[in-house]
Amino acid sequence: MLTVTDNAVYVIREIAAQQQSPENAGLRIAADAAAGSLTLTLADEPTDGDQVLDSSGARVFLDPEAADMLQDKSLDAAVDDDGGVRFGIAAQAG
Repeated sequence: MLTVTDNAVYVIREIAAQQQSPENAGLRIAADAAAGSLTLTLADEPTDGDQVLDSSGARVFLDPEAADMLQDKSLDAAVDDDGGVRFGIAAQAG
């Protein structure tokens, strides 16, 4: 199952707060098969079939294909000096 770092938890909660999202909102990760990539969006709620992760109040919604792709990965995030957010996916430690 995808894990979420403390940095990513903080960033997801901050993004949701800044957007004044509903309490159950979260970061949705979906596979884009045509582009061979993942898309990340802020969603008010999960879509039918999404796997829902709640890590210290930061919610992540994974579509079924993304959940399969990320089952042994970890989601991290960083904020650069200009306030830009970057999410990264890495192999789980340990």
